[in-house]
Amino acid sequence: MKTIYLVRHAKSYWGDQSTPDFDRPLNKRGKRDAPLMGDILNDKEIKPDLIISSPAKRSKKTAIVIADKISYPKKKIVYKEELYEASINTIVKVLKKLDEKNNSVMIFGHNPGLTLFNNHISNRYIDNIPTCGVVTIETDKKWNEIDKNSCKLLFFEHPKMYLK
Repeated sequence: MKTIYLVRHAKSYWGDQSTPDFDRPLNKRGKRDAPLMGDILNDKEIKPDLIISSPAKRSKKTAIVIADKISYPKKKIVYKEELYEASINTIVKVLKKLDEKNNSVMIFGHNPGLTLFNNHISNRYIDNIPTCGVVTIETDKKWNEIDKNSCKLLFFEHPKMYLK
């Protein structure tokens, strides 16, 4: 079985309109939510074989914080330019290139791409993956066989489920 963890970056700061989108940092809520979701994933004993992230500042920071919480070496995080504002097809291409030795991958990226990707490959529709939301999908296919409706959604978690 192959497992895919889709993680949308934590909430980013919009206060300085002169900051390019790619360079936006996490805001106060994002800095709270990323460690929270990392702790939740750690409690679930989530240990991906590979973490791949968009290199955008907010995705990168979310990936580093969560990697730390689940004891994944941050120096092993792979940054792929194509995941910044990626389409369904781009995310599929990234998956299809993975080495079969990796049975699980955690992908950090952006909406609408991640939500659309889930809705394309999984058996369950999600209206929106919120910031720092995590969708876990499983398949019995090889990475290069993943396609429309080829995966089963196992769980969908996000910070508001835990914060009152």
